[in-house]
Amino acid sequence: MAEGSPNDFDIVVLGGGSGGYACALRAAELGSKVALIEKDKIGGTCLHRGCIPTKTFLHAAEVADETREAATFGVKARFEGIDIEGVHGFRDKIVTRAWKGVQGLLKSKGVTIVEGEGRLAGPGQVSVGGQTYRAANVVLATGSEPRSLPGLKIDGERIITSDHALTLGRVPASVIVLGGGVIGVEFASLWRSFGAEVTIVEALPHLLPLEEESSSKALERAFRRRGIRYELGSRFDSVKVTETGVVVTLEGGKTLDAELLLVAVGRGPVTAGLGYEEAGVRVERGTVVVDEYCRTGVPGVYAVGDLIPTPQLAHAGFAEGILVAEHIAGLGPIPIDYDGVPRITYSDPEVASVGITTAKARERGLETVEMTYDLAGNPKSQILQTQGSVKIIAQQDGPVLGVHMVGRRVGELVTEGQLIYNWEALPAEVAQLIHAHPTQSEAVGEAMLALAGKPLHVHN
Repeated sequence: MAEGSPNDFDIVVLGGGSGGYACALRAAELGSKVALIEKDKIGGTCLHRGCIPTKTFLHAAEVADETREAATFGVKARFEGIDIEGVHGFRDKIVTRAWKGVQGLLKSKGVTIVEGEGRLAGPGQVSVGGQTYRAANVVLATGSEPRSLPGLKIDGERIITSDHALTLGRVPASVIVLGGGVIGVEFASLWRSFGAEVTIVEALPHLLPLEEESSSKALERAFRRRGIRYELGSRFDSVKVTETGVVVTLEGGKTLDAELLLVAVGRGPVTAGLGYEEAGVRVERGTVVVDEYCRTGVPGVYAVGDLIPTPQLAHAGFAEGILVAEHIAGLGPIPIDYDGVPRITYSDPEVASVGITTAKARERGLETVEMTYDLAGNPKSQILQTQGSVKIIAQQDGPVLGVHMVGRRVGELVTEGQLIYNWEALPAEVAQLIHAHPTQSEAVGEAMLALAGKPLHVHN
């Protein structure tokens, strides 16, 4: 335990987002004296401008769609429109409750919260508003911010980022979404449910280009049925702001017009001007370089979350924060297998996966067998009126390498996929497990039964 000055700690965490506060909580549980420095609100991007607020919007979008489709289920209902202020109120209620909860947790563990913009002043030193906080270990967790493209100026009115989209006081009539990754796909989905005309522009050949190709194609088919348009393999050239909106020009000369342009080309680490490089921390193209224990090259300085070249996922940040706290405490934690971190896009339909893709398995020289189970054979999925599939990739005569799902609510199924992958389970071992009927989880069981050579509800 640190002694002496009130500004002396065992660990100082710079940044109170997912990775930062997880590290602070775990370190405090392990007996360390911890200071957590945050310039905005504890919870960071995920809680205030990312995961949680977007999912409240997406749930409102699901309710809107189910209201429109109520007659399908024998329910009389009428959809009258979106009360955007009501949606904002729902979001604020959820976010505020979670924010207060995190603050309460930190205080109950004895973590000192310092409000202000911190800067790494050197190994073991963080300066905030004229005060210097010292510790044997410093954890950098300053997160990320929306990226743009060279020459593309964000004005916050016609050309916006996801931050602006979450505070928009209206449902736009039409939107062009630049970027077909997770952020772009989720906003395209919710805006379409809210009634907007949406076109996605993606430079690569498919939406969600990091996912299994069959999952991307399934999402594209579903979006086409929903009336969401997309331009794939199309690069952005320029945008012109007009009196009524924007005109986007693609390479090759094709033009698109809409009320808004959402720039969703990813997020970049927040590292500039924070003293990292001056203190000896290696930064490459804005990203902090770390080893498998999230250690920078400076003794006693770690980095977690969106700062480092790992998946920009809140739950990955949680895991990294815990890993660092336990490493500092000498518990000998096992480094994270990032292939085993689940990934979910919360659009309609959802896309969820864990493990590796067919292409990645091929790159690694692995011989594989695959099974795709169509949700058309799953009664619960039919009750939910969703289409999609569960695809399992296994090593020939070996464990499951990847689980890839498309369909409404399949994000809730990926936890089983995570256990299967991370415990290196064989398809035959999973096939012995009994899945409750009727549930969507049966789709995982059916795929495993088929891979084990004893298919049940599968057409050969």
